[in-house]
Amino acid sequence: MQDYEIQSGTWTQFAAEAKSIREQVFIQEQRIAPEDEWDAQDAVALHFVVYATGQAIATARLLENHSIGRVAVLKSQRGLGVGRVLMQHIIQVAKQQQRPWVKLSAQEHAIPFYQSLSFQVEGESYLDCGIPHVDMRLIF
Repeated sequence: MQDYEIQSGTWTQFAAEAKSIREQVFIQEQRIAPEDEWDAQDAVALHFVVYATGQAIATARLLENHSIGRVAVLKSQRGLGVGRVLMQHIIQVAKQQQRPWVKLSAQEHAIPFYQSLSFQVEGESYLDCGIPHVDMRLIF
């Protein structure tokens, strides 16, 4: 497996990289409206960016309410374990911050991926931006 570098910090530090990845994945590929993608949470979230050979290839954010969101891996990098490395890193950071749990809103097709990281489904499926999602939680 390739070596990945994961950096984390504020929106000010990582907006350029995170925006580029999220625009490609959510706005272009998944056809999510820009007004639904960008919100005030970016300003207060802890952002993560994964780099491979100096190129930003994946991103996610962690909110104060323990919610992991905007998990996005560039199409060319999917299936290589990047998402798993990113999620394991975020889970480790959350544990170091002594958070009691983390949660996320998973697109239904990604449920098995998150279950493989020990997340449990909570509640029923719902539509978010026209895409079926389900809430999931990992208790430490």
